[in-house]
Amino acid sequence: MSRKFPIDRLRNIGIMAHIDAGKTTVSERILYYTGRLHRMGEVHDGRAVMDWMDQEQERGITITSAATATVWRDHMINLIDTPGHVDFTVEVERSLRVLDGAIALFCAVGGVEPQSENVWRQAVKYSVPRIAFVNKMDRLGADYFGVVGSIQEQLGANAVPVVIPIGSEDGFRGIVDLVQGCAVYYDRSDSGMTWYEEPVPEEMEEEAERWRRNLVEKVSEVDERLFAKYCEGEEIEKEELIAALRKATHSHRVCPVLCGSAYRNMGVQRLLDAVINYLPSPLDLPPIIGSCPEGNPIERVPRDDGRLAALAFKVVTDRHVGKLVYVRVYSGTLEEGSYVYNSSENTMQRAGRLLRMHADKREAIDAMYTGEIGAVTGLSGTSTGDTICCREHPIILEAIEFPAPVLSVAVRQDRKGDRDRLPRALVKLSQEDPTFTVSTDSETSETIISGMGELHLEIILERLRREFDVQVTTSPPRVAYRETMTSSVDVDERLAKQTGGKGQYAHVMMTLEPMSPGHGFEFRNRVRGGNIPREFIPAVEKGVVRAMAAGVLAGFPVVDVRVTLNDGSFHEVDSSEMAFRRCAESAFRKGFMKGKPQLLEPLMTVSVTTPEEYAGNVTGSIYEKRGGITSMGRQGSAQVIRALIPLSGLFGYATELRNMSQGRASFSIHFDHYEAVPYSIAEKVLEELRRG
Repeated sequence: MSRKFPIDRLRNIGIMAHIDAGKTTVSERILYYTGRLHRMGEVHDGRAVMDWMDQEQERGITITSAATATVWRDHMINLIDTPGHVDFTVEVERSLRVLDGAIALFCAVGGVEPQSENVWRQAVKYSVPRIAFVNKMDRLGADYFGVVGSIQEQLGANAVPVVIPIGSEDGFRGIVDLVQGCAVYYDRSDSGMTWYEEPVPEEMEEEAERWRRNLVEKVSEVDERLFAKYCEGEEIEKEELIAALRKATHSHRVCPVLCGSAYRNMGVQRLLDAVINYLPSPLDLPPIIGSCPEGNPIERVPRDDGRLAALAFKVVTDRHVGKLVYVRVYSGTLEEGSYVYNSSENTMQRAGRLLRMHADKREAIDAMYTGEIGAVTGLSGTSTGDTICCREHPIILEAIEFPAPVLSVAVRQDRKGDRDRLPRALVKLSQEDPTFTVSTDSETSETIISGMGELHLEIILERLRREFDVQVTTSPPRVAYRETMTSSVDVDERLAKQTGGKGQYAHVMMTLEPMSPGHGFEFRNRVRGGNIPREFIPAVEKGVVRAMAAGVLAGFPVVDVRVTLNDGSFHEVDSSEMAFRRCAESAFRKGFMKGKPQLLEPLMTVSVTTPEEYAGNVTGSIYEKRGGITSMGRQGSAQVIRALIPLSGLFGYATELRNMSQGRASFSIHFDHYEAVPYSIAEKVLEELRRG
């Protein structure tokens, strides 16, 4: 076995952008111009190859990252098209973790949009070199140089145009290639398959020369030899310029910018050239760093004959082949049918079939070589973020960090037959998506599913119905309230029943009194003289605990109460543990309702990070939710607001925060303490519970 393309002719790239910037359209053109497709699909008619899920075709958006492989200029390109909606940011996160380069796509009208900032930060986090492509140059309001300025100002990137547009909006006719020194025009009559180069139009010569000087100046700053030639006024050859641009891109000191209109089939071929010329192969990047089982750092050099090290970055349940594990091989060779070691789980597994993916289509291969990306069957015990290696030389690669879910709903099956199928389906979906979690509320017995937003959970519910044939009903999760009392009460309760045979008798005298918040429950025994036999005392405590667990006021657990058993009596024949347990439970319920009961609600500590211009909206929304601000500070250029807010006001807050900040604010949340619900609110809550 031998690889078809040398490792230096391999490019692992992703396309990342804000929603509706044209990622999938660009992907379709790339596949068409490289001969991978013979007919271009369109997002708007639901025929885009990379949007293969039913929901993607119906909604016209990308939901899951789709991988494919194609060839351009005798180079193999592994391409991943990522979603642009913030709810599916996990797909961008795990894709960037294994990619060597990325195309940052920007709309010529919208420029740097909220999700553009998020995916750019993710690329910075994983140190992924980027080139930029300004799409939709034919749109009304297109402003190429305005977008370049936004990339520089808002993202802090050294964005350097390597092409400039010829015209814009309806007058967009082609581009001037500043590296090659020519104008490029596209023949619309054959879907842009034919393009021709001409001298730079006379009216653009001065502008083109100015931008070429800008390009040479920027690149000269990172290449001493080129800088010397530039200072001496020598002619710089295009091969020298390409090499210097490549070096500057790999070191993140320059971000080359191109433009075009993917929908009008203009500019994509030059983008493919830029991928080959400027983005790195696996050999251009530092060796991957991991750790041995003892924790010491070790590295793997990208070599086919090296020790195997691969990262599982995605898990998919395929209806035809079962569980598919997507992996990136960093060193060594993964062969079909070989036994591999999952160092993250300390288990040996057998790799089944190896597949090169083309969206939802599969091509069987014999081996995956260093730098390659593909899917593996048979790795049933492997999850996202696990490391695959050889047992003799184990390595654990850095796992992928995922954001915590921010929105939850309660689900229940509609049909009795789905009782067992629902949990199985939810487990499979949670294995695929680390930002989708499933839990059971021990207090309300509800099944709670959590995700990154309303659209994320909506897609999950659709998949339950379509792929698993499980019909579910959703509702907002209930707030886990608590109950307590505010004044002390003495209770004298007697249970005496005769049923013809042995009767039931118990008599307890106890004091119920409130405790300070957070103290929980305390039981004291003050009985003297054997009025209640010692063996019945635990039964009294059990009865009280049982009454507290079920609640008295509204069925919620009772907290922060001390119960003191003062006295009582028993019957030689009719008394029993059960009788004292039932008597104590009844005594507590009666006494609790006399002790001025109160409903408590959970207060959450919420930390919101927002751009300065939205801080006023955020603070206003906090007060509307009966919250109080505890501190305000700064994190870089952003404002950090910390507050205590009742949980009942936080359902749907993720969506609300996105809307008020154009998707640029984020928040974290955790439980702080319980606090009394204001009387007017408590009345409404109790009324709703009675109706429910």
